[in-house]
Amino acid sequence: MKMKETLHLGKTSFPMRGNLPTREIEWQKEWEEKELYRLRQELNAGKPSFVLHDGPPFANGNIHLGHSLNKISKDIIVRSKSMSGFRAPYVPGWDTHGLPIEQVLTNKGIKRKEMSMAEYRQKCYDYAMTQVDAQREDFKRLGVSGDWDNPYITLTPDFEAAEIRVFGKMAEKGYIYKGLKPIYWSPSSESSLAEAEIEYKDVKSASIYVAFQVKDGKGLLSEDTAFVIWTTTPWTLPANMGISVNPDYVYLEIKADGRQFVVAKDLLETVKEAIGWQEIEILQELAGDQLDKMTAQHPFYDRESLVMLGDHVTLEAGTGLVHTAPGHGEDDYIVSRRYGLEVLSPVDGRGCFTEEAPMFEGVFYDKANPMITELLAEKNALLKLDFFTHSYPHDWRTKKPVIFRATPQWFASIDKFRQNMLDEVENVDWLLPWGKTRIYNMIRDRGDWVISRQRAWGVPLPVFYAENGEPIITPETIEHVAQLFEEHGSNIWFQKEAKDLLPEGFTHPASPNGEFTKETDIMDVWFDSGSSHEAVLRQREELTFPADMYLEGSDQYRGWFNSSLTTSVAINGVAPYKAVLSQGFVLDGEGRKMSKSIGNTILPDKVIKQMGADILRLWVSSVDYEADVRVSMDILNQVSEVYRKIRNTMRFLLANTEDFNPSTDRVAYEDLRSVDKYMTIRLNQTIKEIREEGYEKYNFLQIYRTVMNYLTIDLSAFYLDFAKDVVYIEAQNDYQRRCMQTVFYDVAVALSKLLTPIIPHTAEEIWSHLKEEEAYVQLAEFPSYQDFANQEELLDTWAAFLDFRDKVLKALETARNEKLIGKSLEAKVTIYPNEQIHTLLTAVNANIPQLLIVSPDSFEIMGAHVEAPASAVQFEDVAILVEKAEGETCDRCRQVKKDVGTDTKLPTLCAHCAQIVTKEYPEAVVEGFEA
Repeated sequence: MKMKETLHLGKTSFPMRGNLPTREIEWQKEWEEKELYRLRQELNAGKPSFVLHDGPPFANGNIHLGHSLNKISKDIIVRSKSMSGFRAPYVPGWDTHGLPIEQVLTNKGIKRKEMSMAEYRQKCYDYAMTQVDAQREDFKRLGVSGDWDNPYITLTPDFEAAEIRVFGKMAEKGYIYKGLKPIYWSPSSESSLAEAEIEYKDVKSASIYVAFQVKDGKGLLSEDTAFVIWTTTPWTLPANMGISVNPDYVYLEIKADGRQFVVAKDLLETVKEAIGWQEIEILQELAGDQLDKMTAQHPFYDRESLVMLGDHVTLEAGTGLVHTAPGHGEDDYIVSRRYGLEVLSPVDGRGCFTEEAPMFEGVFYDKANPMITELLAEKNALLKLDFFTHSYPHDWRTKKPVIFRATPQWFASIDKFRQNMLDEVENVDWLLPWGKTRIYNMIRDRGDWVISRQRAWGVPLPVFYAENGEPIITPETIEHVAQLFEEHGSNIWFQKEAKDLLPEGFTHPASPNGEFTKETDIMDVWFDSGSSHEAVLRQREELTFPADMYLEGSDQYRGWFNSSLTTSVAINGVAPYKAVLSQGFVLDGEGRKMSKSIGNTILPDKVIKQMGADILRLWVSSVDYEADVRVSMDILNQVSEVYRKIRNTMRFLLANTEDFNPSTDRVAYEDLRSVDKYMTIRLNQTIKEIREEGYEKYNFLQIYRTVMNYLTIDLSAFYLDFAKDVVYIEAQNDYQRRCMQTVFYDVAVALSKLLTPIIPHTAEEIWSHLKEEEAYVQLAEFPSYQDFANQEELLDTWAAFLDFRDKVLKALETARNEKLIGKSLEAKVTIYPNEQIHTLLTAVNANIPQLLIVSPDSFEIMGAHVEAPASAVQFEDVAILVEKAEGETCDRCRQVKKDVGTDTKLPTLCAHCAQIVTKEYPEAVVEGFEA
């Protein structure tokens, strides 16, 4: 028999290489066939619930790394809750209405106006469902566990019906109204936009100073004087109806280079420098309120502009006199309503001027800017033209500029329940404190919510109109429409006439002839997803309202967090979530936004096919997701190395517990050696830290670091470092060996459970090599943890010993560098301790040479304060002398010993190894040992 056959070399079928891209697919198929998600829910029935409500991704295009970060993070939380004593169902969802899908169909050559609305919407529906199916497979491939066969989708009849009822309840409370007021309008989308759909980009704009000649100065100003306004949107001048001034400011009538003007006193020097006036003479001072109701002549139309008082006028820029176009600005609209001015908005849905703007009809608003400045110059009204770069609102879908445009729209009145929303913000646990500040300020400052959209693909606004144009929204009509949608889907709105959509026999005093029409606008898609608390949380038996958590990207403070809070407080009086967690965006390795045009995008599919989903999941646990996170193939390769470390460590544990039966071979804690007790305590501390500081606080990075520190420092650098000299060498049932195997097995079981939420495929593979009751680790519970007797004393002792061990290792390394020794087993080590170290080495109660991986025959501890020779390596509390060991090397344990060959039958073995071999392999000894 060969030498290695006498050693208990670890054996396992757990492969060194994961082959994740192939094996993960096999595991996922098995999990689906065995219905592990359902089994986990049944297992947790009756336990306290934890519901993480999925924010619906938009069903359009392949998933990207932002999706992966989000979905994997949710899965880590849900899995950890399921393994921590909670019933934690996960219902994934999709947002399926909106402009992007219409744009895709346009790009495919589908012409909306060449077919009926119902036919067009069916094509939108079909496309959206293909995207849902594709994304569902992508998310499942990430290893995300959930009710994938029954997701919620915002286009399904049940969801649409619930959304209609949300609208109806808000209308019943008086929160819904129709009004003509300026809102964000996207000419590129031909639709109104909510504040959540706006992003800002730098643009170059004209900056002009314009003179409005006084027409009626109320006896204080002559017609020779002109009011000076400043604007960066010349195209809004055709809609000018007035000039706003602040009643609390002082204004000056001046003579500048031969002409008379009015400007704010505090801005005179700024205006003088901007326009380039040379000579200034102050004619008189006027209080702002003295200018009230004066009139000016519009610079190029035959109409008056009214001077009005408004608190929105500031001294931050301009002249202190603000050009006011009620149809193109919120402040303009508010001040002009007080003065009864017409809300003029002579721009159509495509951004082109209408016949209400003579000379510019049909011209795109932006192209009208130079035309208007030229006209002003002809009229001697242009005092200065310049250009500057500033931040300007854009449509976040089309990336094109938006305008303020007054059109009849449906609104949700925020003012009526704003304080309720702010109160609810205080009741929510914002897991990132700045998130609370952000959403609080948004709600405090936001205007009314524009909920109507002039598009085709969405949930119709369930509004009817009487013969006189009066809107009809009653509980009866709302419920009837909801029931129709529930049965037929919302397409029925476009398939039937208004009278066929109303309850049978419905009458209204404003329609004496029984004629009705219906609204053609659809609802803002944020109203869709913002209704999910009602359509999903309240409708599904396994879910609860409010949800325990919402988790999305940080952009959702203005999006889904906001719209969900708005609708829920409006109809329920409470927030739809108890806690909110947000994440940053995924950037490339250099911190740049990922973009196809730059070529720095990484598709999850590429990573999975090359490395496996568990690598992507491990990456998610390795980043601080509270801020923007970076990813590159280099970063993922580094994560892959960490994965290999985890895998190889677990493989070593499995290989060296192959012959260990936990029910018969386990050594009780109180019977373990001191070092094994220490490692058991460290395992329990690690479990506690991962559960309490990691999973319970949603701090994945803490878990990642804790696991890696434990694997690297406690296991690899210490316990497993000397383990081979025990588990390989000693007899199979040797007490020391069984002690270590007990710890090995407990570590393997605990870590496989703790790693399941993060790398479930690998954890499940590890589990299949363990001897536990549960068929799948996903059906197990997290390991518990405890404190042990004399725990602190043991920890202190071993912390001090490990510090001492580091010093011995340094001394050995010095000897190795000086070519005095090769491996540490070839060293003779003599310790010269002070009193404290001497006491420690006595108290540690361990086989110290074994722990230091040196030969016991060549290890000696001198008495305290014995003087060390000059050649010893000196430390503050100990000196260590390393010399070449005397004796021969045992062929089996590789230790240098003086008793090698004392057993003549086994002349190349030390007495200890000879004893083990003789006992375990008696026939081999008789036959003669084959080296």
